Amino acid sequence: MMDPKAFRALSYGVYVVSTWDNGRPTGCTANCAAQVTAQPAVMMIGINRDNYTNRCIADCGHFAVSVLAEDTDPAVIGSFGFRSGKNTDKFADIPYDIRNALPIVKDSCAYIVCRVTQAIDTATHTLFLGEVIGAEMTNERRPMTYAYYHEVVKGRTAKNAPTYIAEVDG
Repeated sequence: MMDPKAFRALSYGVYVVSTWDNGRPTGCTANCAAQVTAQPAVMMIGINRDNYTNRCIADCGHFAVSVLAEDTDPAVIGSFGFRSGKNTDKFADIPYDIRNALPIVKDSCAYIVCRVTQAIDTATHTLFLGEVIGAEMTNERRPMTYAYYHEVVKGRTAKNAPTYIAEVDG
């Protein structure tokens, strides 16, 4: 037996992973990001292979993780989570800064910028490992957890998310 709700007991955050698409900022909402090592600092993100952002990260060789806050406008999550960057400028209505040469969502509480060092394909996702080249807490707001996103924001999970389970998200 597998209870899909058990996966909701794991700790996740809510992030926007961004990169460049031939000079245009692009990205997607993600909940699979983690620090792998401290010295040297290495991050891991999981991005669905069907997401346009996946190809852009592979082409660019860099990615940024904007850590969303509990009070981040839910429109940020929707903009990056439920539309493709292939046909949409997701940053058109989302204020952003450039940090360590990558786009960072302003409505976040921290960011981490990485240079891709390894890509590992799984059945549906690519795990990108990246050497951290920049990181900063941008304010004292509380980071949004995936549980908070579901329980308080009442957010949905996109079908390409690693935690998407149709029986739970209907």
